Amino acid sequence: MQRTTDPVTREIVKNALMSTADTMALTVVRTARSAVIKHGMDFSTALFTADGKQVAQGLTLPAHLGAMEPALKGVMDAFGQDIKPEDIFANNDPYEGGSHLPDIFLFKPVFAYDTLIGWSSCIGHQTDIGGRVAGGNACDNTEIYQEGLLLPPLKLFEEGRLNQAVWRILEKNVRVPDKVLGDVQALIAAVKFGERDLLRIGGEYGLEDLKSYMEDILDTTEKLTRSELSSLPQGEWEFSDYIDNDGIDPEPIEIRVKARIENDEMFVDFSGTSPQARGSINPNFAYTKSQVYAAMKCMIDPSIQSNNGFFRPFTITAPEGCFVNPQHPAPVAARGLAGFRICHAIFGAMAQALPGKVPAAWGGGEVGLSFGGYYPNRKAWVYLEFNNDGPRGGGPYIDGADGLAAPIHNMANTPIESIEADQPLMIEQYALVPDSGGAGTYRGGLGIVRDFRILADEAVFQLRSDRHDYLPWGVEGGKPGTPTQNYLNPDSENRELPSKHLMTLKKGDLYRCVQAGGGGYGEPLEREIDAVLEDYKQEKLTRDYAQQEYGVV
Repeated sequence: MQRTTDPVTREIVKNALMSTADTMALTVVRTARSAVIKHGMDFSTALFTADGKQVAQGLTLPAHLGAMEPALKGVMDAFGQDIKPEDIFANNDPYEGGSHLPDIFLFKPVFAYDTLIGWSSCIGHQTDIGGRVAGGNACDNTEIYQEGLLLPPLKLFEEGRLNQAVWRILEKNVRVPDKVLGDVQALIAAVKFGERDLLRIGGEYGLEDLKSYMEDILDTTEKLTRSELSSLPQGEWEFSDYIDNDGIDPEPIEIRVKARIENDEMFVDFSGTSPQARGSINPNFAYTKSQVYAAMKCMIDPSIQSNNGFFRPFTITAPEGCFVNPQHPAPVAARGLAGFRICHAIFGAMAQALPGKVPAAWGGGEVGLSFGGYYPNRKAWVYLEFNNDGPRGGGPYIDGADGLAAPIHNMANTPIESIEADQPLMIEQYALVPDSGGAGTYRGGLGIVRDFRILADEAVFQLRSDRHDYLPWGVEGGKPGTPTQNYLNPDSENRELPSKHLMTLKKGDLYRCVQAGGGGYGEPLEREIDAVLEDYKQEKLTRDYAQQEYGVV
């Protein structure tokens, strides 16, 4: 019999679940060991219903919005009824619901009186996952087996007992086990907190009522999402954006999207997208769908919750074997770049559907770097960073923010002090780049330049960047941002590096990353003269650029 619910209590329960997911995230930040999780914030937390529907996501990484449910489904499919109290499951296999190998998912079933009432979940990007290149994000792998340690759905804890074999395998297959095992322990602490809090909420409202309210939360989110979609313009729009190359083949990769809104549903089709790449920047289809959800979440009422109900009005299709739906054993380690470009394609289509509301493309906050090597005592060190400090594209009412992560990222850069304290690296420059934002009535945000000096005898350096050939696009007459540029020893040999590259650096070498600037919004000649003057005073643009792009002397 369907139990009745009331909207006031539903909102209280919804907020309690969201608060639990947020506190799980805080637990990870406070207990993680690595810079990529503790400072970069590359992780997410969530709660699920007993049958595996996401009911609450922490205020973490939007790109993971739809990525956790498939990983849990992989666990549930693998274990069926063999799910017991105090089990904790792990999964990182992209072809069994995972995302890419560095992302380890943990799921803890929550039981009350021998009845499964939900799941507590965390996902964390590990500093290293083994494989041929430190950091696990090299672009030039050609099959997933080169990328690192595969963990199919398995029990990390069985009825409260740690699976020592799995723990030792993980320890022996990564270069920095102290950081990786420390981060996994942080995820374990978080899922245990989620279990405790979910049981507390169930005790307060009753287990059957909690189940009814969770279903009501999902149904309400679906209704609100459908209402938002039905209020948007009806029709069909197409857009293509491009990745420069995959780091192996020089040809660009087209991501073509056709978006159609019909009544209260949205259909997103990727037919016409390039075939899957040889290199490691392919996104698996679960991650592709997650990017669509994350992009569209930016287009509607932000108060609508991120859960399974939000997914329901969307139908997302892509041909098997295309870039956004690759087939096994396609490599996917560096798939984050593809995710950003999928979002750009969705935003590009929606800029046509919603003129005057969608900002220009954000800039180079999609650079992935890793440095790895050994100290004289042969202990390994690995530093992993995703330059996620924007910049944003110009918008309908405001300039693009300088050095602020795009909504899809919601990540942060690692503080210089942390980098220099933990690795043999020195940051010699960290600054905004004048004239890098695309000109417009509202200019694009400025890119950032960051210099890394190698202090170790040598280091294997991996670079994953883009927007060298296909620039961040402008909107409504705004100009594109400037390209990404990468240099080795700019004060001596000044060697420009390819956008995707793997090499060994020596002591004293300096790598410089210059981010792409955000695209501009609106005609540049319509920009207020006082705004141009203020940018000049703040050294965000030069005198020549002001005259060239804005006609201001």
